[in-house]
Amino acid sequence: MSTIEATVKTENGGKYVRQLCKHWSHKLETQVEGDAGTVTFPNAVATMVAGPESLAIAISGEDRADLERLTDVVASHIDRFAFREAPLAYEWTWRE
Repeated sequence: MSTIEATVKTENGGKYVRQLCKHWSHKLETQVEGDAGTVTFPNAVATMVAGPESLAIAISGEDRADLERLTDVVASHIDRFAFREAPLAYEWTWRE
C-alpha cells in the first residue's frame, strides 16, 4: 500500500474537513469526528486532520496512479470550500 501526503497551511482546516465529508457523504462513505475526517473512495482512503494552523491530508491505496489523480480531486474540492484563501499550497510527498 502507498500513501501520498500533504500539509496545507490554513486556520480553517476543521471547517473544510467537515464541509468536504458532508459534500461527499451523498456518494461515498465518510466519517467525521471533530476536526478529523475520512473519505473512502472505491480504490483509496483519504484521511484529513486539522490543526490550529494546518490541515494534514493522507491518501492511501494500492494504485499510485489512482492516488495521484485523487490528489487533484481532493485539492480542488478543498479549494472550492476555501475560496476566500484559495488556492492553497499543496506539496504532496510519497510515503511507502
